[in-house]
Amino acid sequence: MNRIEIPFSRSFITSVVRAGAVAAFAVMLASCGDGQKQQQAGPPPPAVTVAPPVKRTVTDYDEYVGRFIAVNSVEVRARVSGYLDAVHFTDGQLVKDGDLLFTIDKRPFQNAAAQARATLAAAQSNLAFTEADYTRGQQLVKEKTITDQSFEQRSQAFRNARAAVSGAEAQVRTAELDLEFTELRAPIAGRIGDRRVTPGNLVTGGTSGNTTLLATIVSTDPIYFEFTFDEASYLRYERNSGKGADIASRGASVPVGLKLIDEKDFSHDGRMDFVDNVIDRTSGTIRGRAVFANPKGVFTPGMFGRVRVPATSPYEALLVPDTAIGSEQVRKYVLVVDAQNKTVQKYVTLGQLVDGKLRVIKDGLAPDDKVIVNGIARVRPGQAVNPQTEEQAKQAGQQPPANAPAPAK
Repeated sequence: MNRIEIPFSRSFITSVVRAGAVAAFAVMLASCGDGQKQQQAGPPPPAVTVAPPVKRTVTDYDEYVGRFIAVNSVEVRARVSGYLDAVHFTDGQLVKDGDLLFTIDKRPFQNAAAQARATLAAAQSNLAFTEADYTRGQQLVKEKTITDQSFEQRSQAFRNARAAVSGAEAQVRTAELDLEFTELRAPIAGRIGDRRVTPGNLVTGGTSGNTTLLATIVSTDPIYFEFTFDEASYLRYERNSGKGADIASRGASVPVGLKLIDEKDFSHDGRMDFVDNVIDRTSGTIRGRAVFANPKGVFTPGMFGRVRVPATSPYEALLVPDTAIGSEQVRKYVLVVDAQNKTVQKYVTLGQLVDGKLRVIKDGLAPDDKVIVNGIARVRPGQAVNPQTEEQAKQAGQQPPANAPAPAK
């Protein structure tokens, strides 16, 4: 086969190479331009859920720890001395006013009562005789049959006999009272403790300080709850009470709530009934007391609890979900969306937590602000966002979790 050679000049080959390089460079520039355009466009603004603050009438509360104490507490002690004969209750049971608790041996006191009645009978017999003698003497002295001195003697005997009867009657009442004291009955209704003395032991009675303690009774329904609060709180309560506010001041009978150590809510209702008249110099606190109904006997004297006392009168406040609040060291803030759909950081002053979900905002927030309540973990101050209401977020199926943490600072 014969080869055909086509002659090319060197200048022609150089022109072809240059044209290919220019074309390749143009393609590269075009691809770089497209990448820059895509980079400049960026991702779309993140979707967030916004909602205005909730308006609600709330009351601020103060919480204090305290103890239950019995309204009435009695130490059962004997009024007469003797040997304990019987115990008529079970340790720890509930007793009613007047229930028989202990019995002391009655026989010595029965004998003393019988002797006192016999003495009274003799005194009454002597009184009858002297009264008759005195009556006869009145007639005889008129007839001058007896002297005035004899009549005075009869009068004196009559008066002495009458006094002896009064003394004998008092002895009878004392003996009968001692006999009655041999039966020890419950002076109040409540729960009795354990017996301190068993039958057969000698019980020392009387009004001195060395009498024998037999048992203790404490009332259970109603029951007191005592707690202390500081001087600043006391001043705040007193000043608010002068304005007619419903707070825990002396004599205000303010409703309070209470919860036990294993409870989450203040589900027990009571009322304030006492505030002390002095502030303790050592601790700078003052004692307050509330009263609670205790029909089931759940509250026991000495038990701990936490009481919630209204600190202000009801007022209208703005509330936001507690999860919408972020922290910046010691300061708290919320993120809101402005008119240009950009996030704005607002520092706020927090109040109490209501219903375990909503937080009272005392300062830093306006009623018409659009607060970001969901999606705050994906945005930062000054960033453009796509705000949506809760309904729109649910329809779009893009609502982020409600407990999303705030962005770290």
